[in-house]
Amino acid sequence: MEYNRRGVPWRQLGRQLGRQLEGGMRNHLMARKSGSTRRGVLRSGLAAASAFWLMGLSSFESLFIPSKKLWERWIEHNPYAPATIDHGRWDETLARYLLVGDDGINRFDYENVPEAGLKALQAYVKSLESIPISRYSKEQQLAYWVNLYNAATVAIVLEHYPVASIRDIDISPGFFGVGPWGKKLFMIEGEEVSLNDIEHRIVRPIWPDPRLHYALNCAAIGCPNLQPQAFLADRMEEMLSAAARAFVNSPRAVWRTEDGIAVSSLYAWFEEDFGGDDAGVLAHLRSHAGPERLELLAGVSRIADHAYDWALNGTKLPKS
Repeated sequence: MEYNRRGVPWRQLGRQLGRQLEGGMRNHLMARKSGSTRRGVLRSGLAAASAFWLMGLSSFESLFIPSKKLWERWIEHNPYAPATIDHGRWDETLARYLLVGDDGINRFDYENVPEAGLKALQAYVKSLESIPISRYSKEQQLAYWVNLYNAATVAIVLEHYPVASIRDIDISPGFFGVGPWGKKLFMIEGEEVSLNDIEHRIVRPIWPDPRLHYALNCAAIGCPNLQPQAFLADRMEEMLSAAARAFVNSPRAVWRTEDGIAVSSLYAWFEEDFGGDDAGVLAHLRSHAGPERLELLAGVSRIADHAYDWALNGTKLPKS
């Protein structure tokens, strides 16, 4: 873990500054609403801006990653249910429009998806919404939630294309809402559900497996690849391990800088899922690393930095 000159971990400092930012923004908004003097409003605004500048963009982003909080309503399942869910239409979309690059990055050909292709994808998502998922086995449920998340993400990008980044699809509610993740997009068993709900209130709490971060795709270059096949209940273990190996052994997961080893921000944002500290993250990386990555990680005991590329995982940059 990287420390500042006063011996305080940068991540801890980021959390402290985050609280200052949150308080500063709250005070700023209250000052505006209450009709405070121009000087008071300016002072509160500068305090919030200063906290943002001091903590840096990466730490600032981490403030808006939802915490893992179980939505108990979705624990219900039937361990004896023999029924399976057909994800063939998602497979067809992936086979037609997902391009596996020589650089190890899978890119989706958003530009060349016709209206009929989008409608077919939307119909698949709608069909999943109509499934009484609580009546299925946990194995079927996990594949269901992962495929719904990934298919809906692609559909959302297509509905707003061209965009340079999924974060430009600003449909989430709230003052700090960014991207589509906070919007209630689905109606499942009478419940309004968002992408954030699926990831942070259902998948992460019910299936505490860090490899699931390699399954859920956020349509960014920095994200683990969108897989070329739908996730299947009877192949989940195999597919998760393959996805973990592919990302960990790519330059997007871990690389060397002048200051030491840097990793994907995925491991900083969700550090609790990867062991809770630098040692846990490094142990996770080594458990999926091949010879080249193991050599890179040899003797490493701390992580110096993290970064993430939010550019869209498309085949070309859309024209502005």
